[in-house]
Formats: sequence, structure tokens, C-alpha cells
Amino acid sequence: MAQKKLKVGIIGCGGIANGKHMPGLAKLDTVEMVAFCDTIEERAVRAAKQYGTAEAKTYTDYRELLKDETIDVVHVCTPNSSHAEITVAALEAGKHVMCEKPMAKTAKEARLMVEAAQRTGKKLTIGYQNRFRPDSEYLYAACRRGDLGEIYMAKARAIRRRAVPTWGVFLDKEKQGGGPLIDIGTHALDLTLWMMDNYRPKYAVGTTYHKLGKRENAANAWGPWDPRKFEVEDSAFGFIVMEDGATIYLESSWALNSLEVGEGRTILCGTEGGADMEDGLRINGEEFGKLFTKKPQLGVGGVDFYEGDAESPGDREARLWIESLLEDKDPVVRPEQALIVTEILEAIYDSARTGKPVYFENGRKLD
Repeated sequence: MAQKKLKVGIIGCGGIANGKHMPGLAKLDTVEMVAFCDTIEERAVRAAKQYGTAEAKTYTDYRELLKDETIDVVHVCTPNSSHAEITVAALEAGKHVMCEKPMAKTAKEARLMVEAAQRTGKKLTIGYQNRFRPDSEYLYAACRRGDLGEIYMAKARAIRRRAVPTWGVFLDKEKQGGGPLIDIGTHALDLTLWMMDNYRPKYAVGTTYHKLGKRENAANAWGPWDPRKFEVEDSAFGFIVMEDGATIYLESSWALNSLEVGEGRTILCGTEGGADMEDGLRINGEEFGKLFTKKPQLGVGGVDFYEGDAESPGDREARLWIESLLEDKDPVVRPEQALIVTEILEAIYDSARTGKPVYFENGRKLD
């Protein structure tokens, strides 16, 4: 008997939906996209024509989409400020939810999302696709096997020299909640905490800067930004101490005079070994009285005219998310983990504003 296909609704048909969510879902024969919503109607109509079923419906109000009882799953791909509102409403309407990162604009909103998932019994996950890269999955397996021992120092890196996103609402503090820290720093922090399997912060100290964002006609990957609209930080840095004494340095920037760049990276130092992603994945350690460095071969390679059919991180994220629903198991990214990421990000922003450390109790930021 053919397996019932899950019916998916897309809320927010902009860049991230078109760049990751809808293409990933379109490759699966276990789902069909039946509803599309965007405040700009043309976007929803265009997405429905490209990815929807013949009977797919379009909306400009997400509340109308959620009234459709046939929809099983909703993907929330809207600005950060509406993540919590839409996700909670979708969960309460009986839908499973994939929400794009970051989980929410504030820790309070993120907590409401976790509570709604627990209350309704519906599954919730957050779009941290960097977990699904081959190097990330390999390193995660090595960490779980104990190859690095106790990981007590780490760096979470998300540094761009000049790559400020100038479209959409990225520079709008009200809609996004912040700049590179909440946009790409969130990926690096999630990856690092996941590798360490450590979600119990003790305190955090942070700084944010708005130095280069004030410049006119600045060099930038996507063309000069408008300094009058640049409301968020251009770089941010954090120092996090965990309850067990482990420390994490978090570095993030859209614009920084640095040649040491890279995002979605982690550096780990443990009692038995270390790892980094600075030149591909490198694992280091000591064996037989000698130091070693290992570089796993993560691609297919080695065969003429064949590069393999590697699954992209976004496609793998979509497939494993849908499988978690069909098989009734936890998603790879659990909402409780994403909540801690949001708690720490907010603590760094609070510390930068007040000049003081921000403390936690049982993983929750103390106000």
C-alpha cells in the first residue's frame, strides 16, 4: 500500500524558502506542498506554480492557511520577529513545524514555542542546516564516540570580511532582533553546542560593534549598504562559561577587517584530541608518543568523470525532518537545544548593552 503523503504549507515565500526549504521538499516523494502564504501575494502565487500541487492554494494571511485541517506540516520562513507568533499558532492548529533559524527574536518567544510544542504534542524543529554537512556529521560521530574526550574549550566562528546582506529586512533591528550574531553566529553556536553536547551555560559576556556599518559606499559582496538603514551591529563577540567549566568563544561579523574568515565553523579542544574546520575537517591528537593530524576524505572522488550524488545539507535537513515525522522520532534539531542557543545569544546582546556578565540558572537567562 502506498504511503500517505504529508501535506505541507509554506509560510513566507522569500529567499530562504526558495533557496532551501521548497527545493528540498520538492525532492521528496513523501510530501506534497499544498499551500503557500506570503504578505506579497505574487510570491505565494509564483511558489505555488513552481512547487505546488495542481490544487495548491495561496494566501496572504497565515491564519487562513492554518484553518486547512488537511495540512500536516508547516514551514515558517518569515522574518525573525514573527517566528514565535506563527509557530505557536501552527502548533496549536495541529501542525508539525519546521521554523527557520534563529528560533525567535527573543528568549521569551523561544520559550513560548517550546511550551506550545510540549502542550500540543506536535513536533518542532529549527533550520540549523549546518548540522547536516558531511564534515559536521563526521565530527559529531567522532565526538559521541569519545575521540576528543572531555571538550573543555571551543570556538564558534562566523566571520565575514565584507558580506553584509543588503536585501529584505536583514538590517532592520525591529524585525530581525540583531545583525550577524543572530543571523550567522547562531549557526556557529548551535554547531558547537551540539558537538560538545553541552547545553548548560553558567554565564556569558559579550560585546557588539557598529563601526563599519556607518560608512558610505563601502566595499561589500552584494554592493554598498545604506548606512541610514544599517540599524544592527556589524560584528559581535561572546565569551560563554558552562556549568562544568567549559568555555566557548563566539565570533561573528558581516563586516570586519580580518583575513581570517569562515562561517558555520567550530574549533574543539578536548582531553583526548581536538578538531577544527579551518582547512577542511582536521582531527588532531596524540598516539604512541607522537602527535597526529587526520583529515577524513568526505567526498566521493577517486573515479574519473564521477563526482558522486552528494546530498546538500538543505536537502538532507528536509529529508530527515520528514522522516522524523513519518517514523515518529525526535528531529535532529530539538527545540530545547535551539532554545539554549537563543538564550545565549540574547545574553550576549544584554551583556554588550549593560557591560555586565549575564548569568543563567538551569539553562535559562536570569533577568
